[in-house]
Amino acid sequence: MAKDTFRGGVHPEEHKELSRDQALRVYDAKGEMVFLLSQHIGKPAKPVVKKNDEVLVGQVIAEADGFVSANIVSSCSGKVKGIEKRRTLSGAMMDAIVIENDGEFRPLVTQEEETDPMTLGNAEILDRVKAAGIVGLGGAGFPTHVKLAPKDPSGIKYVIANGAECEPYITCNDQLMRTKAEEIVEGVETILRLFPNAEGVIAIEHNKPEAIEAMKKACHGKKDIRVLALPTKYPQGGERSLIAVIAGVYYPASMLPADVGCIVDNVGTIYAIQQAARYRRPLIQNGITVTGEAVANPGNFTVRIGTSFAELLEAAGGLKEGATLTKALCGGPMMGIAMSSLDVPTQKTSNALTLLVDDANVLAKENETNCLRCGRCAAACPQGLLPQQMLHAIHQNQLDRFEKKYYGMECISCGTCSYICPARRPLTESFKQAKAEVLAARRAAAAGGK
Repeated sequence: MAKDTFRGGVHPEEHKELSRDQALRVYDAKGEMVFLLSQHIGKPAKPVVKKNDEVLVGQVIAEADGFVSANIVSSCSGKVKGIEKRRTLSGAMMDAIVIENDGEFRPLVTQEEETDPMTLGNAEILDRVKAAGIVGLGGAGFPTHVKLAPKDPSGIKYVIANGAECEPYITCNDQLMRTKAEEIVEGVETILRLFPNAEGVIAIEHNKPEAIEAMKKACHGKKDIRVLALPTKYPQGGERSLIAVIAGVYYPASMLPADVGCIVDNVGTIYAIQQAARYRRPLIQNGITVTGEAVANPGNFTVRIGTSFAELLEAAGGLKEGATLTKALCGGPMMGIAMSSLDVPTQKTSNALTLLVDDANVLAKENETNCLRCGRCAAACPQGLLPQQMLHAIHQNQLDRFEKKYYGMECISCGTCSYICPARRPLTESFKQAKAEVLAARRAAAAGGK
């Protein structure tokens, strides 16, 4: 291990006290269920059901369509109402399978076939993970069966279980580690079977003492797995931040963690892997924190994928009496996606619904000034970038300079620069837009060359 923390970073107010001690509570949806066909990086899944088909819990309703894709599995029983366009978190419309939930949650009879994962071969483990439709639950939703099959398995030195949960407000992974520690450790052991030269490292921030203790207890006697308690600092849970600490490596966006000898999975993903390997259980639910000063009863829920966020809010008591909701986020305040409506379905990668009474972006715009040239943004950037110069290049409409001189595409959109900026400049927002424009230009150039 190179050091106890990564370069840069910030210390935003945590606000985890709102929900940290609220145990995960199972919530079964009552309304219709909506399954977006693209809940992962890669090609959308291909529907294998049609209107009026009867479906059961655990039934594959859309199959992976290509190497980088993932199955979609029904989390309810009922009748398919149709395959139609439905709104996503960003407000865009996307193809989705809509099921009329009968509220009975009748399962497939083939489920609950228990097997000791330590008796499975590598191909069997990967097949079960793929069939379950598991994707990364802590980030962009990369299909897990693809991540677990790098070109050189012998070159993997670390299997990192990401339990940092550094985003403010969110506490569902904290509760998962407190209550499912043995299953998570078995999940790490299952992954280690694929990588003969690797050790398992379960990384958790110091502000989760109960989770650290539970995971250490579950790891007792496991010679190849250890718990690493890390300083509480944002974005400690970023993939590159963890690798910088554990493997001592900083690497560019053009490389994958496997290229530097690491496999990183969120603890929720690892729990899902364990469930798939031992029981053949598909990914049909995940942990979601419903929190924020505008929520009546903040808490942690185990939620069936496809449940409406609006319905989930009602399960948390709705809006707090007298509170004025100014901003709704899927996720937390640093990297969450602003929502214009709660009438959208939860996805595999959903981990929080955060409802705020104050909108930091509005407050920042009201108090924005010229750059003070203080250098705080550069000092805080975990990627070692120069946000001040990047923004200047954008304002000069010099995206080539943004990309090639200041390495703007290395930005991970963590929000540390915007958070620390005393001039309240919209740094992260500008970088996201610039990156999208660069990528669009690349696609146009590639299409023109065909």
